[in-house]
Amino acid sequence: MKICKTPKEMQHFRATLSGSVGFVPTMGALHEGHIALIKRSVAENDHTIVSIFVNPTQFLEGEDLDAYPRKIEADLKICELAGVDALFLPTPLMMYENDELAIMAPKVKGFILEGASRPGHFDGVLQVVLKLFSITTPKRAYFGKKDAQQLFMIENMVKHLFLPIMIVPCEIVREPDGLALSSRNVYLSTTQRKDALLLSKSLKKATKLIIEGERDAVKIKTMMEEVLSPTKLEYVEIVDRAFNLLEKVETKDTIILVAARVGTTRLIDNMWV
Repeated sequence: MKICKTPKEMQHFRATLSGSVGFVPTMGALHEGHIALIKRSVAENDHTIVSIFVNPTQFLEGEDLDAYPRKIEADLKICELAGVDALFLPTPLMMYENDELAIMAPKVKGFILEGASRPGHFDGVLQVVLKLFSITTPKRAYFGKKDAQQLFMIENMVKHLFLPIMIVPCEIVREPDGLALSSRNVYLSTTQRKDALLLSKSLKKATKLIIEGERDAVKIKTMMEEVLSPTKLEYVEIVDRAFNLLEKVETKDTIILVAARVGTTRLIDNMWV
């Protein structure tokens, strides 16, 4: 496995590869969710590139940039065992200039839900993903559905900028008890982890209501909010795949999203209906 630490080094190695290239961008602290993305890329492409970069531009002031989990030695081993061809490990100084070109999220859908809770977050996400795409020039790039709004933003960036890249959405990977895998789960105490299960429990409640025939978004959200009452709830929302708010659940075109804080840890989860 080749380890590249600068954009030029990565671009030089990329130029030596023939056949299809899959790309998995990560911020490290790899878990089974990341591994699922990597394995799918390895299965579907001739070569796979993984990046590990804790991107400062997507963190807001007061967020956990400095405390974000970093497990580089374990991550290296995971990538090597998974069959990754190259690992890109840049630093912020390698990725950004002093007078940096700005990339702006859409003015409406970039500032709802996650964008409302974290204004400017998607500017940073799109900025770094565009840079990573330019450096690695993949045929396919793999993203988890857990970050559903991020996935929507990246799909639209690729469409609007006419990038020749296929975005591959991958299913959420969960612990046996239902907790969606996240690098931030390490912040949770034993008690907090039990409360964190309320996010997936609320989504299971929504699933049960929909199976029983309920379609009214307000009623479903109200029942979910009751389940989530022990947490510091930020939002429960029901949208279509284009992130338009829905009054009624539309089968095969609905995402139910939830964000809440458990202790000081901010968690998100969702269900695609």
